Amino acid sequence: MARGTEHAEGPGPFTTRLTWRLGDGGTAVWESRLARKRARLTVHAVGEPEPRSRTADSVAVGRTRRLNAVAAGAFTVGGALFALGAGLAQFGPGDVTGAWIYFAGGLFFNTGGYASLLQAVNTPLRDGAAGVLAARPWSWWRYEPARIDWLSAFLLFAGTIVFGINLVGSLLQGLTVHQANRLIWAPDMVGCILFLVSGHLALVEVCHGRPRVRAHELAWWIVAVNQLGSVLFMVSALAAFTRPATGSLVNVDIANWGTLTGAVCFSVGGVLQFYERP
Repeated sequence: MARGTEHAEGPGPFTTRLTWRLGDGGTAVWESRLARKRARLTVHAVGEPEPRSRTADSVAVGRTRRLNAVAAGAFTVGGALFALGAGLAQFGPGDVTGAWIYFAGGLFFNTGGYASLLQAVNTPLRDGAAGVLAARPWSWWRYEPARIDWLSAFLLFAGTIVFGINLVGSLLQGLTVHQANRLIWAPDMVGCILFLVSGHLALVEVCHGRPRVRAHELAWWIVAVNQLGSVLFMVSALAAFTRPATGSLVNVDIANWGTLTGAVCFSVGGVLQFYERP
């Protein structure tokens, strides 16, 4: 690779890995998820047999660590509450208590989704010449849809907001079949679609292209487990449609078990995320 040139990798128009030659002849490699979640890049210096990680400045590291802890904790607790709500719906009396547990879990999902978006918004910037990462000015919001990590995090957060509409609707009493499908089932479907698209983008980001198994990487396991949870949520949503003719769900058991197992996946993904830190 000639000095000053860059080699970009990634799916479609997105760049998830960038390799370039440093002024001293060494090579630096930036990866979008590694920079966002662990605040570091990889440098292979001249004369060194093995590449080494180069961590960002203390401001970026501390910021990344805190946001990661909030996101991981929120998804762990939110997933656990969703699983509890589904368990009560399947084995309990089926009263309004389960709906309030779902609602509380949804608030944690909102928090985790926004913390994930903040991580993308405040990802450390790279200094190509020096081969280092540095904190960028803090921001509560930036619009950067050309970045796959931002787009994935934004769709995830949007999905948690739409799920919130579904959860508020589930607290309402005396809804007709059409009202239930419009206020509860339709937002549930939209939220599941947003989660699935977000999870797919996260997979191609980790794989730098076509999704494939990368069992040696913690990041892949986090993304894969969360995507499995999104698939199970979609199965649950499809089974939760209320038939206008009968006023009953397509399949109550599948709806409850899909939510329960999907929620467990997100809770496990949250626990794993605690270890993906600077």
